Amino acid sequence: MMRALRIGLLGVIALVLLSLVTLRVTGLEPRYIDPSSEAFVESGRTAWPGLWLTGEVVREPVANWDWTRDVNDPIRGNSIMLESRTWYGIPHSVTINLVPRGDKLYVSGSEQGSRLQKQFPNSKAWWANIERDPRVRMKIDGKIYEMTVALMADRAEVAELIGRDPVSRVVTADGKEQITGVRHYWRVYQRNIPEY
Repeated sequence: MMRALRIGLLGVIALVLLSLVTLRVTGLEPRYIDPSSEAFVESGRTAWPGLWLTGEVVREPVANWDWTRDVNDPIRGNSIMLESRTWYGIPHSVTINLVPRGDKLYVSGSEQGSRLQKQFPNSKAWWANIERDPRVRMKIDGKIYEMTVALMADRAEVAELIGRDPVSRVVTADGKEQITGVRHYWRVYQRNIPEY
């Protein structure tokens, strides 16, 4: 009985390891839902995450990120994928928004509804991952860019970047102000490539 249990357990472990190695080689990109669709709203403004992103790694510095506005994948449009590092070693990848500004690049995310009840960065797994380890990989137009992100904690700086307050508010019927959404921004730097 113990021998059969041991063999069964080793078989399950081997199957899990084989699956992880296969996924590491083939990748598993996050599910895409059009952000302008009703399905996106119904899904809580999120989609299934993926694991590893695959593609050619870009090693040359990018002097101007504005070209990313013209990326137009037939399925994903202009959305970009970001792979973050989990504490348990298997990557977590999601579809995100890029904000290019010439030689500077930013990524953003928003929290609304029930996500506002959680303390930042715990309302989204990728936020918690990049706050713990800011090294990420981004897939833009089929190529992988190794990056490091830094949270823009100053909301006045974010407001200057986007041209409005990153915190959305409404006044309720009883006259109280209520926060309905918060946008967070991170500055993105190419990793292993010096910026001058």
